[in-house]
Amino acid sequence: MRIESIGIAAAELWLPPGRELATTAVAEGRLRAREAADLGHPEVPDAGGEAPPELAVAAAAGALKQAAADPADLAVVCHASMYYQGHDLWSPAHYVAAQLGAKGAIPVGVQQVCNGGVAGIELTATRLAATHAAEPDRAHTGLVTTADRFTAPGFDRWAADYGVVYGDGATAVLLRAPSTPADALRVRSVVTVAAPELEAMHRGADPFAPAARMRRERVDMRATKRAYLADHGNEAFLAANRRAIAEIVATALAEAGLGPDDPRLTCAVLPRFGRKALDTLWRPSLAGCLRTELVDFGRTTGHLGAGDALAGVAELAAQRLLEPGEAALVFSAGAGFTWSCLAVEAPE
Repeated sequence: MRIESIGIAAAELWLPPGRELATTAVAEGRLRAREAADLGHPEVPDAGGEAPPELAVAAAAGALKQAAADPADLAVVCHASMYYQGHDLWSPAHYVAAQLGAKGAIPVGVQQVCNGGVAGIELTATRLAATHAAEPDRAHTGLVTTADRFTAPGFDRWAADYGVVYGDGATAVLLRAPSTPADALRVRSVVTVAAPELEAMHRGADPFAPAARMRRERVDMRATKRAYLADHGNEAFLAANRRAIAEIVATALAEAGLGPDDPRLTCAVLPRFGRKALDTLWRPSLAGCLRTELVDFGRTTGHLGAGDALAGVAELAAQRLLEPGEAALVFSAGAGFTWSCLAVEAPE
């Protein structure tokens, strides 16, 4: 989706001060030493007793402060998450809006697993573009947050999945229409493709259950993937992954007016997966369609649930990695499967 005049007024990555060490997981028997080496994450953030929506409010407050923005002006507050948010039947998006004082905003919850943050960007940018087209004489703002906490008893961050360790944290991106020179970054394109036939990788052979975690005490994506691979093998997923990455790169570059070797394209930000997963599934696929530096921000955070892409945007902005007129791609992917690419640039 080509994006016209949507600015990123501010972006915030909020990580809790606590840390959980890979060496501790190995010593406790939750992780093998070889697996720890393949993951390449010596530590990940641990939120302790803080609930994910509380983390989201902290990230959102930081983004609003960066931009000196009034939460009362927000048109939409979109919250995405992957895992349990603290209550069984409840809207975290409304909580975030209420805690911020965004009384005029429409809260929207997004559940698209690990790709939820980009889905929130797409939804919010589309709404702001439509609102701005109808009311072009004033600015319109929307907020996208993500937050997850992967904790016992239902989730073991080190053993729940293959090739990924899950870190706690929150992100917030404040979008503005129209974009202004004061924006930290500008969105040029958001591209998403899906392969819904792969949803069974996270369902496996399990029958549908009447309530959460009735089949197993903990979330176990390894079990569902083993069942899927036993029936289908891995070639369908590998081929879909290669096709999807090539498609999102080509489309995002075209919509942003860039080429694969464009000197304005400074870098591409990888998802926050384990080192081996990136080396086998992402770097080879990107090598065939992109010629720029690949940046891995995730060594000390792990996979941030729905927040990988928004965290990448926040780090690009905080570290001022783009000069005016320069651009970057930011990747995300999630169960289902869905792959996304954001093209962003620094305003001139």
